[in-house]
Amino acid sequence: MPSQKEIKERINTVNSTMKITGAMKMIASAKLHRAQTALENIRPYELGLHGILSHLLASGIETESPYTRPHKEGKRAIVVCSSNSGLCGAFNANMQKELIKYISPFAKDELLFFPVGKKIKEFLIKKDYSLEENLDFLSDKPTYEDAASLASHLMELYATGKVKQIDLLYYHFRNIAVQMLITETYLPLCPSASEEEKSGYTDYILEPSAEELITSLLPQVLRLKLFAVLLDNNASEHGARTMAMQQATDNATDLLQGLTIQYNKSRQQSITNELLDIAGGSIR
Repeated sequence: MPSQKEIKERINTVNSTMKITGAMKMIASAKLHRAQTALENIRPYELGLHGILSHLLASGIETESPYTRPHKEGKRAIVVCSSNSGLCGAFNANMQKELIKYISPFAKDELLFFPVGKKIKEFLIKKDYSLEENLDFLSDKPTYEDAASLASHLMELYATGKVKQIDLLYYHFRNIAVQMLITETYLPLCPSASEEEKSGYTDYILEPSAEELITSLLPQVLRLKLFAVLLDNNASEHGARTMAMQQATDNATDLLQGLTIQYNKSRQQSITNELLDIAGGSIR
């Protein structure tokens, strides 16, 4: 049985750890609130704009766009999102598993990665995959300007035929406890509308022509889509970290209660033994 001094040291250690996890939970919660606000501000606009474009494309209007034309030659580009730091539960581990599952049918030389976040970048480097550029800065504080720059680069790669398809792997934020792994095609853009977009359908009066409007909307929608994806993943990261730190704090609290009981029992036993020694000495 450990001594009272050893138990006391463990109690102090757990107390210190609990203060750290509690502080980290508060920081993650504050960052989550900001990320949620940014996501909620952009999502209705992104869905509305994408809905208009999807309806126009699905209506059968003929338009010549390099972003809707399928390619048979070239690599498959994948934008995969993670975090720059750990302590967020299984957030990064689950993304790595999903990525390996998704790319398993393809050879290494068929793939080109755009890793957003240090954790997934380090994972891909260990696996010896081809990486296009360093995008760590997009994980912590995504901005529209940076997202638009990446989107423009991806669009150029697709339009010039250097890649035949671009996919997105990221987390979709449902709530603080639920973050869903999403895999979807970014390019080519498919002419279809989701149920959510169909519910808001309006018979549009178009000026100028539908063809000109589609040509103008396509790049805007693609840039906005990537920005929304980065915000979504960022909110999911902070949600996962908030939950992980909450669980760590709860575990520390439970451990502290057990150690306190153990310390009190040890102290009681020590006092009892001293009283018995005193009583035994007085009898003699």
